[in-house]
Amino acid sequence: MSTIYTSTADIVSYGLGRQMGEQLAGDPFDGMNANAVAQGVIDAIGGKASPVTQEQFVKAFHEINEIMQAKQAEKTKAAAADGEKFLAENAKRAEVVVLESGLQYEILTQGKGAKPTAESVIQAHYHGTLVDGTVFDSSIERGQPASFPVNRVIAGWTEALQLMPQGSKWRLFIPQNLAYGAQGSGNKIAPYSALIFDVELLAIER
Repeated sequence: MSTIYTSTADIVSYGLGRQMGEQLAGDPFDGMNANAVAQGVIDAIGGKASPVTQEQFVKAFHEINEIMQAKQAEKTKAAAADGEKFLAENAKRAEVVVLESGLQYEILTQGKGAKPTAESVIQAHYHGTLVDGTVFDSSIERGQPASFPVNRVIAGWTEALQLMPQGSKWRLFIPQNLAYGAQGSGNKIAPYSALIFDVELLAIER
């Protein structure tokens, strides 16, 4: 059973530790020792001498960093290959429209309303996955549609939204260069990942 914190100092103390833990959990490395992390915090706050020298830390950090970079490179290469293969096969389906930019879409429901411009602010529901079906973001799962300017989202969205009449629901197949490209996004979207979005254009707000 978890400890229950009630005092202001304890609540803030736990919150600080929690924030640190969440940051580390977002970018972990193989063999990361949570107990050693906690002990390092305790020793630092208590003013105790470190059992690890700065030289040891720097050397070990570089070793771990090299391993993580190599794994990220493998992940990036795999994401790019998977995306290219998926899009090439997907383009063969009769119901899929392929645009000159490389963007692909499938009309699930065709609305009859106006089409937004690049300067419009729209409200939409969306469900985003990788090509393997992994969900990385979904307003539908949150139960709350999102509002945003058409020209402030990834290029694949900006292009597609201007083609969609209000009330439409399309499935977008977005190549990496029209998504997050070499940067990726957070820990869920690797660099060079193709993305799939179900997008329902609910309203053009202005």
